Amino acid sequence: MTIMSDKVGKYNIKAVSNMLGIHAGTLRAWERRYDLVKPVRNEAGHRLYTDEHLKVLKWIIDQVNRGFTVGQAVELLDREEVLRSPEIGSEPLNQIESMKTNIQTALLNFDETTATDHLDHAFNMFSTERVVISILGDILAEVGDLWEKGKILTAHEHYVTAYIRTRIGMVFQSLPVNGLLPKVICVCAPDETHEIGLLVFTFYLRRRGYDTIYLGGGIPGEDVIKIIEETRASFTVISVTMKDHISSGLSLLDQIHESFTDVKAGVGGAAIDHINPDLKKKYNHSIIGHHDDNWLDWMKT
Repeated sequence: MTIMSDKVGKYNIKAVSNMLGIHAGTLRAWERRYDLVKPVRNEAGHRLYTDEHLKVLKWIIDQVNRGFTVGQAVELLDREEVLRSPEIGSEPLNQIESMKTNIQTALLNFDETTATDHLDHAFNMFSTERVVISILGDILAEVGDLWEKGKILTAHEHYVTAYIRTRIGMVFQSLPVNGLLPKVICVCAPDETHEIGLLVFTFYLRRRGYDTIYLGGGIPGEDVIKIIEETRASFTVISVTMKDHISSGLSLLDQIHESFTDVKAGVGGAAIDHINPDLKKKYNHSIIGHHDDNWLDWMKT
């Protein structure tokens, strides 16, 4: 099923990510798991993708947007037919990227009406999961980064966060629960108030039927321990967005592991990239990846 090409690779992984609306981490995972494409490497060891690679990846993404799983799409793939199809455009932004930009721009201008029009259109065009993760989730990450760098005001960040929290919450409440799947507690690290990334992760789990208990931010560590005991949850997910809260997040992780032998706890969020190498090695099995392709892998470990 691997697509080989003798053509020269000309797109780096960031360009492919932007053109196709797929996280770089997701792309790397697909390469490992499905042996889908084999990008060439330049002298620096960086991946370079050909037009043929992009055709195959775009076809897979189109099938996923229609409701197939990645595995099903790979099984359906007829590479000869795909490669005979007309050339795909090499525009830097695809529809999802364009919609994301339009929504983000409107929100940063406090224009809720325009943002809602674009978001409703996105929900009509793509799956709910793709909109929540690839559009709303990415907007939150980018707006948070802009705020940390002082490029937008706190008011901007709060406004965007409140809007997206409301929209995800509207979707979240309608999702059913599979009673046969484990119960999962989702909570921010003590003192952590940035909870939207956790909400996106919780949505991802609930979408797959997990019985999720969303606690959000501002919950003391001792309360989390009591709630795990009271609910008999099998998993606890701790979100850490700000670097200052890494220590308290890892401390809560340790408390859970010390208090329960049958509860799996993990930590994720933007701040995880800032853990020093020694700590990252120590907590390797408890670190949840940034992207949706990593999340269920961690749950199944």
